[in-house]
Amino acid sequence: MLNKLVTRFENWFFSHRALTLGVFAVITAVMAVFAVQLRMEAGFEKQMPVGHEYIETFNKYKQELFGANRITVVVRARNGTIWTKDGLKRLADVTQAVQFLPSVDRVNVSSLWTPGTFVNEITEDGFKAEPVIAGNITPDSLTPEIIENIRKLTGAGGYMGSLVSRDQRGAMITAELNEVAPDGKKLDYIDFNRLLEKDIRSKFEDDKYEIQIIGFAKQIGDIAKGASGVLEFCVIALFLTALAVYWYCHSLRLTVLVIMCSLTSMIWQFGALRLIGFGLDPLAVLVPFLVFAIGVSHGVQQINFFVRGVGNGKSVMTAARASFSGLLIPGVLALITAFVSFMTLMLVPIPMIRELAITASLGVGFKILTNLVMLPVALSCLKFDEAFAKKAERKRAQRIRWTKMLAFVAQPKNAVITLCIASVVFGVSLYESRDRVVGTLQPGAPELRADSRFNLDAVSITQNFDMGLDWLSIVVESPPDSCSNPAVATFVDNFSSHMRSVPGVTSVASYSTLLRTNNQGGNEGYPKMNVVPIDGANQATMSVDIGRQRGYSNADCSMTAVHMYLTDHKATTIQNVIADIKQYSAENVIPGVKIRLAAGNAGVLAATNDVLEKSELPMMLYVYLAIILLVFFVYRDFRAMIACCFPLAIGTSIGYWFMEKFQIGLTVATLPVMVLAVGIGVDYAFYIYNRLTLHLAMGEDIHSAMEHALEFEGMATIFTALTLAIGVATWSFSALKFQADMGKLLAFMFMINLIMALTALPALVVLLEKIFPRTSPVRAPGLFSH
Repeated sequence: MLNKLVTRFENWFFSHRALTLGVFAVITAVMAVFAVQLRMEAGFEKQMPVGHEYIETFNKYKQELFGANRITVVVRARNGTIWTKDGLKRLADVTQAVQFLPSVDRVNVSSLWTPGTFVNEITEDGFKAEPVIAGNITPDSLTPEIIENIRKLTGAGGYMGSLVSRDQRGAMITAELNEVAPDGKKLDYIDFNRLLEKDIRSKFEDDKYEIQIIGFAKQIGDIAKGASGVLEFCVIALFLTALAVYWYCHSLRLTVLVIMCSLTSMIWQFGALRLIGFGLDPLAVLVPFLVFAIGVSHGVQQINFFVRGVGNGKSVMTAARASFSGLLIPGVLALITAFVSFMTLMLVPIPMIRELAITASLGVGFKILTNLVMLPVALSCLKFDEAFAKKAERKRAQRIRWTKMLAFVAQPKNAVITLCIASVVFGVSLYESRDRVVGTLQPGAPELRADSRFNLDAVSITQNFDMGLDWLSIVVESPPDSCSNPAVATFVDNFSSHMRSVPGVTSVASYSTLLRTNNQGGNEGYPKMNVVPIDGANQATMSVDIGRQRGYSNADCSMTAVHMYLTDHKATTIQNVIADIKQYSAENVIPGVKIRLAAGNAGVLAATNDVLEKSELPMMLYVYLAIILLVFFVYRDFRAMIACCFPLAIGTSIGYWFMEKFQIGLTVATLPVMVLAVGIGVDYAFYIYNRLTLHLAMGEDIHSAMEHALEFEGMATIFTALTLAIGVATWSFSALKFQADMGKLLAFMFMINLIMALTALPALVVLLEKIFPRTSPVRAPGLFSH
């Protein structure tokens, strides 16, 4: 049935070549119009796992808590302290500039110059709360006396270490961002980052003051800026690939054709993304180029089949038709597998990953048309003389000498040894990769280099302030009208005190912290009064003042918050802190009081890591299940299922081992790479196994059949893997660390899957044939016509 279907497709496409190629050209032209309109588009909320309990807490209390999407700007004196007229004036100017940035929630901008920064005092007129910098003070009216008073009030209000650095050289401005404006327009993070550089850093940084900026908007903006360099490295990889293809086929026309067909599907992919309203996320910018690599892999197989046919004396038309029909089944099988692999990413309930899955799946789906139909049909339109045919045959004969050596693993004795070695490697890699981490393994922004401006700013702020890039907000829920309930305040205070001693926690700010500060301030600053008040009425009065500051409690104190500022957002740091919180909650139970995880940017990261960890294994199982079902549908042979999947599983486990050894965590950026590696590995396996079935169907014994399969497909497979590995290895020099890591990981996975396809697969096929001899003739789908 498959043979008949392939023949019908072959006859139609090659009988209507002009129409086929004309339709492809029109589609490409239309898609190119939309492709050039595609823009990078980032989003903070796209990274939040849908339905996760942490995100539900975040959404429920997002109006009362600090927003997780905020920027932090620090004005830091290069010499001396911030306590000068010039320093405070610079702080005022930067504060105002930040307030007028687009999408900034002006009400929740915080610095020494904002009215929400106040201190409670006992005066001769009684208890009062006043701003640290009074409303009638302007930058120009500052005097040494006024500045000294501001400094004292900053200390009394507990802002040393929060709004002012511990060394008193820097002062902080924090601002929360609205990702969606009231008119429904989304924040453009790339443009916003340009404004941060133009209107904040470039304008206010000089030889006297340094401007430090951190936050998601700055991080993603810097990644997008670095992603512009991704294109340069991809062009380099493209150039190297073209050179390698030319070396392989010694034809400029064939080289251009392979590259153009792979680029055509990329144009379709970009155009389709624009049509469905998607942008290209900076963290997913590598995906189209990874899919391009899959296209090159299939293109080389087509050229290998075609050139061999021409070298054997076939006409161009006959060789092109043979290439189409001979590779349609394994090619479609491999691309459908890759398509399904990427679609399994839809199981991860993170909008960004689901968007990435659609992006990758579109590209892979289009390659069925551009690389398996367009390429062989276009090949039939070319003309080659007898000299090319003779040269091609001579080159093929030279390569066979090398590929024949690969067949030694197909000898029964060698096959047993090979499989024993592969099994040991499989076991060791599974054991060694058991400690791999889901999440990031580096402080700062792991996507950027350690010496990037963002990461240098993040390190400086973390070292000099009690609050920095990463914080975890915990909600304590209690019965309504708990503002006068000392038991609730004491519970929050005990919990806060406990968390201060947890490794990874730099500082803790909470509802009880402010109660302590206010209680001390209300008792003439007496140090022993830095405690939670035991009088309910007194606590209720203080809670009213605390309620004026966003982030610590709601109106009736049924929600109070504990904010933990972390040393970094490494997965291990967040996991340890979360585990300690859960343990404390289980061991300290008070009726009606509940600790809820979690908000803050570290809370979002914790939810993301948790979802990735829970989704990864089921997702990979679905990928392998899809491969097994597809292989069985085409070959109806359990031997094929085992032979194609086991080497792939070994390669995947070794890839995880590589990630663990080189400190590459499983993140939203690395997960697609592992899925892609499965897709590339499947290509190698399917093409080799499909060729094997042809020779078995011709009556050859298993050893001869495997030898001929490796002779035919071995060099093309080796060439493809080496070419792609060399191309992506150039990414190691990228300014973006995550691109450099992906280059290393991909190059390794290309090579390890190649080794498995050329060793474990042949050995496994031979042993399975010996253990389970065939009782009926082999049928090779799609290969009998030529």
